[in-house]
Amino acid sequence: MGKIKALLFDLDGTLIDSEFFHFECWNEILNEHNVVLEYKDWLANYAGVPLPQNARNLLTKYEIEAVLEEVIARRENLTLERLKTKDVNLMPFALPFIEFFYEKGLTLAIVTSSPRKDVEAIFERNGLGKYFSLIITRTEVSKSKPDPESYNVCVEKLNLAKDECIVFEDTINGVKSALAAGITCYAIQSNVRAHQKLKVADELFLSFANAKEFMLQKELI
Repeated sequence: MGKIKALLFDLDGTLIDSEFFHFECWNEILNEHNVVLEYKDWLANYAGVPLPQNARNLLTKYEIEAVLEEVIARRENLTLERLKTKDVNLMPFALPFIEFFYEKGLTLAIVTSSPRKDVEAIFERNGLGKYFSLIITRTEVSKSKPDPESYNVCVEKLNLAKDECIVFEDTINGVKSALAAGITCYAIQSNVRAHQKLKVADELFLSFANAKEFMLQKELI
């Protein structure tokens, strides 16, 4: 690998600590059907999966009689409503990592399975948007992760070679998406129980601090 020009970031669970937030939103809907989803179940089976697929899986698993499209719309509206009034914390070391490479002149981009309106609501509250020159969301593509479309679109719009980019992800779907696009992928995951699945990533780190140290040692920029 030569010198890196761009860093491409997943958002949920990678840059922002949003998994519990999404878990709570789903439970708010599931409770209306007398269903309670456990957090360990969420992390094991639903984190990093696009909303429409999660909606389909949850309705099937709990045998909930509801119109899929209506549940998806309800969940999207609830998410946006909560994001406008509730701060979502950044993951450990994420902001110093972003600031460091931004100041070094690297291009930073977001590639997420969340809809654009959710990303805009998050960035409006935490001010993170100023660091990113491009944001690719579920709104801009026809196929979500683990399909490689979103990463292919991102690299094409940045007009960069794939070997000039590194992707940062936290879930197996995200890692598969990046690798299928032919882009080097670093998994950032503090939950060691998830590491077995994530070993397919090119590198696996507990935090952005570890990733930064590795990148500087390897002189990737």
